[in-house]
Amino acid sequence: MSHTFFPLIARMRYINRWGLMRNTQTENVQEHSHMVAVLAHALAVIERDQFHQPIDPGEVAVAALYHDAGEILTGDLPTPIKYHSPELQAAYQAVERMAEERLLSKLPCELRPTYAEILHPTDPMVHQLVKAADKLSAYLKCVEEWKAGNREFLTAKEEIFSWLQQQSCLSLQYFMTHFLAGFEQNLDELQQEDRKDLLL
Repeated sequence: MSHTFFPLIARMRYINRWGLMRNTQTENVQEHSHMVAVLAHALAVIERDQFHQPIDPGEVAVAALYHDAGEILTGDLPTPIKYHSPELQAAYQAVERMAEERLLSKLPCELRPTYAEILHPTDPMVHQLVKAADKLSAYLKCVEEWKAGNREFLTAKEEIFSWLQQQSCLSLQYFMTHFLAGFEQNLDELQQEDRKDLLL
């Protein structure tokens, strides 16, 4: 019997995000999930190494890689619709859960428990860090569009930044303090210090 879990996962690249917005460059769920995994891993490393929390960065990164897996079957519902009302949000969460259960059914039985934990992390800190990384990735997409002169994302950029600032997650605040400004720089500015070193 051929199992279709991983062929379905590979289709993440066909699901575009930000469907209601004019994009200078489209972003698909696969690209987004990779960036969320990078950011979530970084937040977990900061939690462990800077704030001495007992967290496994690998576990967090894997959960982030799969955090939008259900959208392979549901598509990406725009945020203004998803959060329009508590009732609609609850209904969509139920649809997402059903989609994830359907994905799990595409695995051999012996692999399902491991992937069930990945799709539904039980550790609250894993969930918190993936959520923070998800929002952070969305903010960085807004920054990229803003840098390209696209005002379409300006309101989203401001609203997401306000949300990020209000979070009590120490690793998120550390990341924003030490790394966020660099995402507004161009390549020449990012490499400026390297060029100074070469001139010495």
